[in-house]
Amino acid sequence: MSARVDVLGVGFDRVGLAGAAERILRRLDAGERTFVITANPEFVMLTRGDEHLAQIARDADLVVADGSGVVAASRLLRDGLPRVPGRFLVDALVPHFAQRRSTVFFLGAAPGVGERAAAEARRRAPGLVVAGVHAGSAEPEDDAVSVERIRHSGAQVLLVAYGMPKQERWIARNLTSLPSVRVAIGVGGVFDQLAGVQKVPPPVLHAVGLEWLWRLAREPRRWRRQRVLPLFALLVLRKRLFGR
Repeated sequence: MSARVDVLGVGFDRVGLAGAAERILRRLDAGERTFVITANPEFVMLTRGDEHLAQIARDADLVVADGSGVVAASRLLRDGLPRVPGRFLVDALVPHFAQRRSTVFFLGAAPGVGERAAAEARRRAPGLVVAGVHAGSAEPEDDAVSVERIRHSGAQVLLVAYGMPKQERWIARNLTSLPSVRVAIGVGGVFDQLAGVQKVPPPVLHAVGLEWLWRLAREPRRWRRQRVLPLFALLVLRKRLFGR
């Protein structure tokens, strides 16, 4: 059995939420650098037309299935994956970061959102050490300012909320320039959710894998991103039937 489950060319690690958190913390304790991608079907489809992004996914230390579509696809391909939503992964990790006194930097989201997200994270995990907060920009020409702030902070954990795939590109470009950072995770809309800017879907919708429908109903402009989902489903079905 291979170490990763292949879903249309993207390899996903065979870990659930607890296993993903345990692996990240074990590597943190060992001083090993860990780049984490929480990937959904849209990310998978983007890699099919972007070799550089596909290489970023291959090089990442941990790739987990954030999205019911990836989980359903893996089951259809007879190699089922557990789901690891990014917001649940952050919730699972933050108390352990607080316990270890690991310093955390919040990068991304709209101005002011990161500060509110960091305050909420501290409320949930008293003792969490916030090394810094910076909205910054995902554009390469703005990297220098963000990198300098993170370097100066000495942060050990970096949470990047620029949305997929900008946050993964940012981490891939800059992680080697951040010697203190041991864990870097692209967290998408987690800051918005922590800050209360974006409402969290009801638990029942999460349980049945319909969070995407909740987000689409609240943010109709997302249809442009989600229009790749029928093609994703078709390609998975073709692979299931014909092995290609």
